Amino acid sequence: MFKILGQSLHIGVVTNAYPRSPASTSALFRGRPAFDHHRWQDARKAAAACPTGAISLKDSPGTRRVEVDYGLCIFCGECAEASDDDAIRMTSEFELAAYERRDLLTIANYNLRSDGSHENLRSVTLGNIRSDAVEHVGNRLRDRMKELLGRSLAIREVDAGSCNGCEIEITALNNPVHDIERFGIQFVASPRHADMLLVTGPVTRNMELALKKTYEATPDPKLVVAVGACGISGGIFGQNYATVGGVDQVIPVDVYVPGCPPRPEALLHGILAAVGRAEVRTWANRRD
Repeated sequence: MFKILGQSLHIGVVTNAYPRSPASTSALFRGRPAFDHHRWQDARKAAAACPTGAISLKDSPGTRRVEVDYGLCIFCGECAEASDDDAIRMTSEFELAAYERRDLLTIANYNLRSDGSHENLRSVTLGNIRSDAVEHVGNRLRDRMKELLGRSLAIREVDAGSCNGCEIEITALNNPVHDIERFGIQFVASPRHADMLLVTGPVTRNMELALKKTYEATPDPKLVVAVGACGISGGIFGQNYATVGGVDQVIPVDVYVPGCPPRPEALLHGILAAVGRAEVRTWANRRD
């Protein structure tokens, strides 16, 4: 016992300070791809290389519409490798949680050249990716949750058909490094005890009814967080004979957390953003 205590004192505190301070990421970590639309001469190569269709083109006479969907993106980097004009680079950004599905879209309109490439950017509409949703940490967040929900935040994780990549990252939230319980957040076994559903994977046809019943069994006020590209849009699996697609095809979603899989800090960011969304809803209900 004394040996264990001595080792603990020697190691010290291992819990990181995120979100109070920025997360430390490896130099090899790949976050969202960033697009320089003014330098992007031809999106066709990147679109052809994208395995999920996150980059799509639509041509009309004289114009080209290029849409980038971070809800489909798995951060693989294939688009950056395929692009020969250095207009795409992989970043380490992961705080991409969004309240609305459309907030994960970027749309650019170009003039078309005669050779099929594009030039003269007309306009860019950027999705409102909200990285400032995390405002309270530690005791302040715990007090906020108690005021909102009357107790600590209880999460029921639902695997609706994932590859278990997201589950590995969710499990890491409970380890000493991330220690999600320091915020008064804990995972529970029953949806009847939960305030939030954390849903992963493209919703398979076999899990569609189970997910609906889980949602119905969760008491109000309840929150739903769709995790990863699969949870947002179906990801690499899309919609087919075996999968319905994203979580919002079955139940309402409050926050979308992109990634494949999202790192633990990205999950924490999305969970805290969801709590902020719940506060707005609760006060709106009180005013009504």
